[in-house]
Amino acid sequence: MFQNLLVPLDGSAFSEHALPVAACIARRAGAALKLARVDVPIAYADGVVAETSPHYRGDEEAYLKGVVLRLTSAATIPATAELLDGPVAEALQEYAIAQKIDLVVMTTHGRGPISRFWLGSVADQLVQRLPQPILLVRPSAGGTSDLAVAGVFKRVLIALDGSERAEQVIAPAVALASLMGASCTLFRVVEPPKTLALDPAGFPSNQTDPILLERLREEARSYLLKLAEPLRGQKYHVDTAVAVHAHPATAILAEALAHHYDLIALATHARRGLPRLFLGSVADKVLRAAEASVLVCRPAPSK
Repeated sequence: MFQNLLVPLDGSAFSEHALPVAACIARRAGAALKLARVDVPIAYADGVVAETSPHYRGDEEAYLKGVVLRLTSAATIPATAELLDGPVAEALQEYAIAQKIDLVVMTTHGRGPISRFWLGSVADQLVQRLPQPILLVRPSAGGTSDLAVAGVFKRVLIALDGSERAEQVIAPAVALASLMGASCTLFRVVEPPKTLALDPAGFPSNQTDPILLERLREEARSYLLKLAEPLRGQKYHVDTAVAVHAHPATAILAEALAHHYDLIALATHARRGLPRLFLGSVADKVLRAAEASVLVCRPAPSK
């Protein structure tokens, strides 16, 4: 499924934390690894923008060549790099489409001296724009960009909401887990149904309907098992789990933390025209609060 991988870099050591993970995927999938850095003009005060000097471009190109050399020697995988021009997100989007990229792997919360790569900016824009899945690597406190250290995920939590659009994240998530020998859990959150009742004082009181809740929980279990069975038939290690919570994002984050998932996968349902992600704010909250890395997939439009 993954033949061409893209790693955007901004020249910072932090952005390079995506390299061990990308190198691991590329090696195991037999994929080509492409690096890209966007040359961004320096903005001065009063709106004055200066073009990047040839000397600085030379430094940027030398940086990319150095990273390629590290990859080809330490990781023994085919890697190329290109210095792009233009607004960062637009340039990366055009490059990803032109190069037929299957997966974008990038570090979140890294920032360089000029361009910035942190959730809420470039990564946020790419999630809204790109049809390809994006793997947002969240390094731990002891994270490393050392290519000798394999960037491997062991447990993948696939969050679903019962819709066919959300299910589009299953294929890339399971493919990634299979490459890394990871287990997967299909996860769905059931929001407790409320019934209008009166408290002892005669005032309206929202209470959970236990009968309806159990029915919804059983429907969620059946739904997940229906999705899991064909995957198990293909020898994938797939479990299922259902949680009851009024706030799906909180439940996803709690599940990932409690059971030590190192990757969360979910669809974004990003809509054009909105400045931020939109999935009832679920994807937005998970992306910004998760301690684990996150695989996001923008579902294809319904036919």
